[in-house]
Amino acid sequence: MNLEFDGEELAFQTEVREWVGSNLPEDIRDGVMNGTGIVKEQTIRWQKILHDKGWIAPSWPKEYGGTEWTAAQKYIFANELAAAGAPALNPFGLTMCGPVIYTFGNEEQKAEHLPGILNSDVWWCQGYSEPGSGSDLASLKMAAISDGDDYIVNGSKIWTSGAHIADWIFCLVRTSTEGKRQEGISFLLIPMDLPGIEVSRITMIDGGHHVNQVFFTDVRVPKANRIGEENKGWTYAKFLLVNERNGIAQIGGKKRQLARLNKLAKATGMEGETLADSRTYQEKMAHAEIALNALEYTELRYLAGQQSAFAPGSEASGLKIKATELQQSMSELFLEMAAYYSLPYNGFRDMDGVNEPPIGMPEFTGGNEDFLYGRAATIYGGSNEIQKDVMAKILLSM
Repeated sequence: MNLEFDGEELAFQTEVREWVGSNLPEDIRDGVMNGTGIVKEQTIRWQKILHDKGWIAPSWPKEYGGTEWTAAQKYIFANELAAAGAPALNPFGLTMCGPVIYTFGNEEQKAEHLPGILNSDVWWCQGYSEPGSGSDLASLKMAAISDGDDYIVNGSKIWTSGAHIADWIFCLVRTSTEGKRQEGISFLLIPMDLPGIEVSRITMIDGGHHVNQVFFTDVRVPKANRIGEENKGWTYAKFLLVNERNGIAQIGGKKRQLARLNKLAKATGMEGETLADSRTYQEKMAHAEIALNALEYTELRYLAGQQSAFAPGSEASGLKIKATELQQSMSELFLEMAAYYSLPYNGFRDMDGVNEPPIGMPEFTGGNEDFLYGRAATIYGGSNEIQKDVMAKILLSM
């Protein structure tokens, strides 16, 4: 694996850096860099800018709106966006559902859904987990009963991020109770405005409204909205989950967070000393830097394997585990630094904007929310305990 960029890659890095620097709106950059966050409208505005440039979906095939970039170019692009203060792109359409549609969907489904995902006119959410069926996803019970050209859907999904602001939801539903549990699941696309759908707010420990429970009562969904074959949804679900776990790593964002921690540590302290002068804090920062370097090299190995058409194995699960553990440890470091200055509720996770002024340095606002929200990081996207089982099965069967 060559870890040095060649001349063309360095030129591409310069191109991306200069373009992002000139086109990323200042209000969006400030919200990301200062930790005050951004709202849905700002994310859409930035995604449309990327779409107009042709850079909204680097991992998609060229025929569907992708870039045909190499693995190195995709890596450079992601890191330059994060370093510049660009927000993370909404993953549910671009990273999760979109690739399932262009890989397993029919031509009508591609024509209907892919343009809206690319231009951010259609917002998606994910309907996987159910009450009692989280990590054991194959035990899901939400039923889709055949009725002519439609399914009648009954049940509920839970921990559904962004369901209250989404236009569509992609769901795993049970279309058969015969055979193995995994063999009776189908992948269904459902408009959120259909009769019988109710979204119920869940307020999380950070005080924000970003997840929901979604209830389906006799919801009539056309069978034309099913992706691929009936009862084969488990295959499509696993394909999607690999993409989801890859996206959780977010190396560039973590580099930006670490740089922010170092900067703030040098500017805070008492009696002439800064937190950066503390040996204990230095040791904690060193551990974070080492973990980030290890995570980055793991991702580079994974990207190198993709470039050579090597099928992903346990790497996606390993990336998910280490990235979320690092996310939590970095939020703990930030909270230790900010102390009570991070306590005012920021509100950006609730899509309502800031509702309390900062009581200290504005950069500390929202630290408590990040810390609390981050407790879920080792659970969502497939809990880390389950990921360890996945890795063990793969590695022990080799």
